[in-house]
Amino acid sequence: NILVRQMHACETMGATTVICTDKTGTLTQNQMQVSDTCFYGLEGQKLGASLLAHTIAEGIAVNSTAQLDLSSKDHPVALGNPTEGALLLWLHSQGIDYLKLKESVVLVDELPFTTERKYMATMIDNECGKRVVYVKGAPEIVAALCSVFPEGVTRSSIDSSLMGYQNQAMRTLGFACAEIPSGNNVDLKDMSSLGDALHFLGIVAIADPVRPDVPQAVDEVLAAGINVKIVTGDTPATAREIGRQIGLWNENDTDRNIITGTEFAGLSDDELRERVGDLKIIARARPMDKKRLVEALQSNNEVVAVTGDGTNDAPALKAAHVGLSMGDGTSVAKEASDITIVDNSFTSIGRAVMWGRSLYRNIQRFILFQMTVNVAASFIVLAGAFMGMQSPLTVTQMLWVNLIMDTFAAMALATLPPSESVMHEAPRSRTAFIINRPMGWMIVSVGLMFFFFLFGLMWYFQHTALDSLTDMWRATFIVENKGFSSYELSMFFTIFVFLQFWNLFNAKAFATGRSALHFKGCSEFVMIAGFILAGQIAIVELGREFFNVVPLNFTDWLIIIGGTSVVLWAGELYRLFGCKRKNA
Repeated sequence: NILVRQMHACETMGATTVICTDKTGTLTQNQMQVSDTCFYGLEGQKLGASLLAHTIAEGIAVNSTAQLDLSSKDHPVALGNPTEGALLLWLHSQGIDYLKLKESVVLVDELPFTTERKYMATMIDNECGKRVVYVKGAPEIVAALCSVFPEGVTRSSIDSSLMGYQNQAMRTLGFACAEIPSGNNVDLKDMSSLGDALHFLGIVAIADPVRPDVPQAVDEVLAAGINVKIVTGDTPATAREIGRQIGLWNENDTDRNIITGTEFAGLSDDELRERVGDLKIIARARPMDKKRLVEALQSNNEVVAVTGDGTNDAPALKAAHVGLSMGDGTSVAKEASDITIVDNSFTSIGRAVMWGRSLYRNIQRFILFQMTVNVAASFIVLAGAFMGMQSPLTVTQMLWVNLIMDTFAAMALATLPPSESVMHEAPRSRTAFIINRPMGWMIVSVGLMFFFFLFGLMWYFQHTALDSLTDMWRATFIVENKGFSSYELSMFFTIFVFLQFWNLFNAKAFATGRSALHFKGCSEFVMIAGFILAGQIAIVELGREFFNVVPLNFTDWLIIIGGTSVVLWAGELYRLFGCKRKNA
């Protein structure tokens, strides 16, 4: 469910320190359903045939950009904006045909919803010949535009109802209408042109449940040292409750950890940089708030990933180190992003972090393996040249060694599966050198041990005449440098390769805390290791003049494979006692 659009984002996700996420569809299921309605005068009733009920139904039907797919009458599907779709589904459940209402009026003008305005309006001529304006949006905004309220309804009672809904993490919408006397000119962009005609009708509460997998995913990300910030257009109370449900907001958090878009805009750049680390939620956010949030975090040396699905999110997606668009987002958002989260879920964002960190770790393993081989090979060649010894490795043999290092080892280590253990580590610094201290120590120490062992073996072969490794302890020492026999060269070449072969397993286990013999999910690694083993045997037994080798007897094969495996067993002991020391 992670579609990578820009390759650099794979590695950068592993270094992410902050994720700025949307709420709807990412943290929640994006399955909007009307949970409660509070239309004053119709409390607890179904929409009937009264004038008020008709007005409410007509307002919902005509002042909407969504549609219903009624091809399956048992399960109508909302198309378009999920919030508006939930309203149409509610009308359908009341037995009202929204299309019939929509087709019975003449559209005069409409004002689309924007996050800055936080409401939308539609002007129609209805079938009674009256011109009516319907307004829908954030209840506090719509209520502020109204001059007429139902009997007994005040702004404080509306605020009280809103707080009750929002404390249950419900999205609320306010509705209003105004009948326009004939001859009056109304500009929907200027609601003051309605005069005192706008009537407040009521509130609808829409629930969007949290995805079941999100609390665990958020906990995993927080444990990985990554901060999560919710950026949403919902009210502070709704956003705070969602934060509580997913485990982001806790009882120790205060007003310093939450801010509204208006308050956010009022902060200077210096004030924002000082406070941005404490923020967990930005409520009633506007599009450019998200971009400014990203830039403030980056100025504090944070590595920022940000989610977005709309055209207005494009600037923030571009500004972030990693832009994460949603699978059902606009094409503009996807073009501006580095990664597309196909299933829109926060769980997939956490998985992207795990893959990014695992990818970086696999690159480190390959470098560890390759540099160790290079240290041993380079010193062997240099030492032999300075001491006037014959080079024990021919050009074709070195080509095979390089093929093992550069191609097969890269393939083997790159195919290692991602490990959940990387999510228990703190994010690495983007400026950190890829060869860390444990890697450097292992490269130098293991590389030099290989060198001293191989150099001693090379010197011994030059001063003895061996036909088999079983004769090593009985061989006669020759004072002068006699050079290498073909059999000795074949043994040296094979020993060199098998030292690296077993060290490949040590590189596989680097920083995992596990045994190198743990092969779950590593079928490709095992297959490639088997190919290297079979390839080395085939080259020695069949290579002849091309590889400057002669076949080895079976006993020597057993001695070489068993003897060089000490590299693996030494690594296993080091990992065993190293882990015990850490746990102690």
